[in-house]
Formats: sequence, structure tokens, C-alpha cells
Amino acid sequence: MDPSSTYTELDVDRGLGISSVERETGLSKDVLRMWERRYGFPQPVRDGNGERLYAPAQMAKLRVVKRLMDVGMRPGRIVGLSLAELNALADTHAPARLEAAPPAIERDVLALVRAADVGGLHDALATALVRQGLQRFALETIGPLNHAIGAAWIRGELDVFEEHLYSEEAQSVLRAALHALPRLRTGPRILLATLTGEPHGLGLLVAQAALASEGARCVSLGTQVPLDEIRRAAAAHRSDVVALSFSSAFPLRQAGDALAALRRQLPPTVALWAGGEALSRIRAPLAGVLLAVDPAAAVAALRALRARTGIVGGTP
Repeated sequence: MDPSSTYTELDVDRGLGISSVERETGLSKDVLRMWERRYGFPQPVRDGNGERLYAPAQMAKLRVVKRLMDVGMRPGRIVGLSLAELNALADTHAPARLEAAPPAIERDVLALVRAADVGGLHDALATALVRQGLQRFALETIGPLNHAIGAAWIRGELDVFEEHLYSEEAQSVLRAALHALPRLRTGPRILLATLTGEPHGLGLLVAQAALASEGARCVSLGTQVPLDEIRRAAAAHRSDVVALSFSSAFPLRQAGDALAALRRQLPPTVALWAGGEALSRIRAPLAGVLLAVDPAAAVAALRALRARTGIVGGTP
């Protein structure tokens, strides 16, 4: 029997609520509940108030499942495996350590994260931003750093809280740079958001930085926005484009269904773009949706939009 499916009294006493599990694993509450219904995993118990509690063994299994999803594996194929089987599978999918030394920024950032040096991490990112400019920083530094941090986490070299530390500092630096940009009077209007059930905002912020640097007038609604709110916001801001971001943890079928629903709700004149690691697993085009998996592809899509529509780049 898989130990993660059994509980002791001590396990229950040490169990975490669903909000803590969401924070620790990066798996949303909606995803956890859906898996419970669909796959019978995880199997939380209930406390005296009827709230879900997840034992440490369940948490350990959820962390490995999340690692494997981050490298493209489908949850339906792995949630039934034991923790030992999942760990063995994670070992085979972990990116190999490169013999050559990593770039200095990658080496330094990983060292600062491991040392819990928040000030040093912020300064390293801010210095790279000043040297490169916002768009190059978003595309050439933050993108590769995200992969390096994710790979280190998959190999078990970083804890979840360390990955969160990096993400928060990267977002802080990007937000400060975006606030410093001049307000534009012209240029394509792009509304950015993630859907309900998608709490990860770093990919969205990287896309915003890349597009705003290219002359787009970006409005971000942030994370976990209901479809109807996105539709209403697009009308209120007279958006030319709605751009959504999906992390690797977001269920692929749910993403496809939501994009199809939003496409039906938006006017034909409003373009719908979607990006993020989850969409790299899509094998067929989605009608009326432009898939720009990474921010560089979104920049290329913006340039194509301007060439096609004649909407010029923004000016202060």
C-alpha cells in the first residue's frame, strides 16, 4: 500500500489546511479538489470544522507530482504512482547538471537564494536590469533564471520556500521597472491576466515587461481573474488584445476550455493570446487563439499586429 494514502493520528495532528498546501506546492485549491474527485488523490481527512487536512506523506507526494508536471508530465498518468515510484521518475526527468560553469547571474542568484540573502538577491536582479534594460532583462535574464530555479527545484536542490523567495524578488524588481515607464498615449492596448485557479504571476509580469517595452499600453488585472471580469475589463479598456498566462501546473484541458469560452465572449476585433509553459503541451491549434508560449513569441506577435493593423508603437 502507498504510505501516502494512509494516516496516523500524528499525521492528522501535523496536517496542513488546503490554503497551506496551495502555498507550499503551487497547486491551486481548485486543482487539489478536482484531483480528489477525479483521481481519488490527494485524500485529505476532515478536522472538527469539516475543513480538509493533508498529512505530511500526502504533501511529499504532491511536491513530486508538481515537479513532474513542471517537466510536462500529465497528472492523470502519475498521481496513482507511489511516492517511491514518483521519486524514481523525478530522478530520470531532472535536468542534468552541466559540466560547464553556469552564467554568472545564474550562479549568483542560486547562491543568494540558498543563502536566504534577500537584499543581495534584490540587488543582483536590479543591477542586471539596469545593465540590460527592461526588455532584455525580461527575455534574456528572468526567462533563463526561471528555468534554472525550476530545474534546481526538480533536482531537489531548492525548497519550495526558496523558489517562492526568488519569484517574489523577481516580481518586485519587474514591478518597480514597469512603474517607472512613461505612460503612453498611443499604441496597442493589451489586457493581461491569469484565470481563476492560476495563482502564478511571474510569467504574466515577464510578458507585461516585454510587451510594454515594445510600445504596448498594458493593463494587468493580475492573477485568478474570472472570465466574465476579463470580458468586462476588455470592453472598459477598449483592449486590442487579451493576453493570458498559464503555468505548467494549470490543467491543460481546463485551459483549452476556458480559452474557447473567452473567445466566444470577446468581440472578433479583440485578439486573444495565450502563453506559458502549460500551453507548450498543446498539439493542435485553438480556433481564434494565438499561442505565444514564451514572451519573445508575444513580442513577435505584437510586431505582427502592428504591421497588420497599422497601430503604431506607443509614445509618451
